[in-house]
Amino acid sequence: MGKHFTLTATDKHQLGAYRAEPSGTPKGGMVVAQEIFGVNRHIRNVCDRLAAAGYVAVAPALFDRFVRDFESGYTPEEVANARKHLGNIDWDAMMRDFAAAADDVRSAGPVGTIGFCMGGTVSFLSATRLSGISASVCFYGGQIIRFADEKANCPVQMHFGEKDDHIPMTDVETIRKKQPMAEIYTYPAGHGFYCDERGSFDAPSAKLAWERTLSFLSANLKK
Repeated sequence: MGKHFTLTATDKHQLGAYRAEPSGTPKGGMVVAQEIFGVNRHIRNVCDRLAAAGYVAVAPALFDRFVRDFESGYTPEEVANARKHLGNIDWDAMMRDFAAAADDVRSAGPVGTIGFCMGGTVSFLSATRLSGISASVCFYGGQIIRFADEKANCPVQMHFGEKDDHIPMTDVETIRKKQPMAEIYTYPAGHGFYCDERGSFDAPSAKLAWERTLSFLSANLKK
């Protein structure tokens, strides 16, 4: 079980966050980027799973700049409400907030990032725009295609669903061409396949993607 606390970005903005600690000496630190549904139970569970794997994990509340403490589930009504906030996204501001979370876990060792949906794009941007990131994992980041010409400064791993109705496979192929150094995997699943609270959850794909994630982190987050 983790704890809620407050981070402060370089522009003095204060935001909420969730932090989970491993039971033993940490292997490193992980910053977890939320979906548009906030630092909800799913994202907190990801932090807890990373802590169980030996990492200090922090999930910053990236929507706190325009709606405090936002948290949502996955009913059609909740999804529609969460999507209303898409127009408020400021990628540069999110990078400042993400950097504050990275600084918070840096004492644990090398820092990696992981994100889902919107957060998948945030995780990718952390690899291209932030310093001191050792590895980046991106699950079904729908906007990565917009930034695919940016050069990553660390190893990147991406996971996409072949049946994703938000991310066409043509986008994934373009990303492959523009990011030849990235590990890119696809799965016979739809959008959000890793989240076990969504109807699109695909257990075999989620299990394989998580195994690949932990292997990738182990290889790249070395003290």
